Amino acid sequence: MAKTLTDRGSRLVLGLAVWGLTAAAYAAEVHDLSGGPAVNQIDLPPPVTPIAQMQHQLNDMVMIICTIIFIGVFGVMFYSVWAHRKSRGAVAAKWHESTPIEITWTLVPFIIEILMALPTTQAVVAQKDTTSPDLTIKVTGYQWKWGYDYLTGEGEGISFVSTIDQAQRALSTAGTPKGDDYLLKVDHPLVVPVNKKVRIITTASDVIHAWFVPSFGVNQQAIPGFVRDTWFRVEKVGDYYGQCAQLCGKEHAYMPIQVKVLPEDEYKAWVASEKKREAAARGSGGGVASAQPASDSGIASGSDASAGHAQPVAAEQPAEQSHSNRASAGRAGVEG
Repeated sequence: MAKTLTDRGSRLVLGLAVWGLTAAAYAAEVHDLSGGPAVNQIDLPPPVTPIAQMQHQLNDMVMIICTIIFIGVFGVMFYSVWAHRKSRGAVAAKWHESTPIEITWTLVPFIIEILMALPTTQAVVAQKDTTSPDLTIKVTGYQWKWGYDYLTGEGEGISFVSTIDQAQRALSTAGTPKGDDYLLKVDHPLVVPVNKKVRIITTASDVIHAWFVPSFGVNQQAIPGFVRDTWFRVEKVGDYYGQCAQLCGKEHAYMPIQVKVLPEDEYKAWVASEKKREAAARGSGGGVASAQPASDSGIASGSDASAGHAQPVAAEQPAEQSHSNRASAGRAGVEG
């Protein structure tokens, strides 16, 4: 019996050692991704937008409050169990009510909840303040890609579809994960200027998706037949990554988001080159697949969308329809 237990223990130790070495070897090949997840990350990613900073502050505040409550409650409980144990001859007190204690344990949680609710409400209100954007971009979710249409601001008229980089997809199919940006890199990232307020309008053509970029503190559902909006202002140049956060079918894992944030002069140069590329594509008759619905009359700069209410839109048209026609309809809806 003892020999059997020893053999099992040896195999367990050996298995753990092999697992540890394998994990260490894999971790050595993967590094922190700038603007994306970090190796062994257990906290929120570094914030690069005002909204994300507010979320970090809320997270830290709630963690501190919960830690104090945990220590206070369990400290009193464990002390009471130890100090009034039966072996010391402790006798339980007999009483039925205490008005001061009842008032205390009613008021204290109420005050704590109010203190937590005030900054939380402030953050929620700030998240929905999509007024006066420098740039408005419509994001359309598809199985399994994202469509981007620049509706207003610098870059107005640019439209394209963004899908996972095919080299990344091939690595996944082969079962050979490789690279820090594995399954996060796309063929055509969303490009925005630094320190500019960007309004994101989301919808979908088939099922519910969610546009989620952790470093921005943005997670907005994209619902077929409705438009929702949110915003961000990135304060640091770089590449940032996210994914669809709503289970949307068998290829859900292959629907990444990549946002490239550029200095203003580089962004203007990108806009110029992108418009030339699209003009050349239209001239050759190739066109670009679009994620734009036929009519975005529900997308307005009014207060309803900014308040977070889902607004109905016209039925979606196929993704293969001409990009220029559908983007024009979207811009008309915003300007109208």
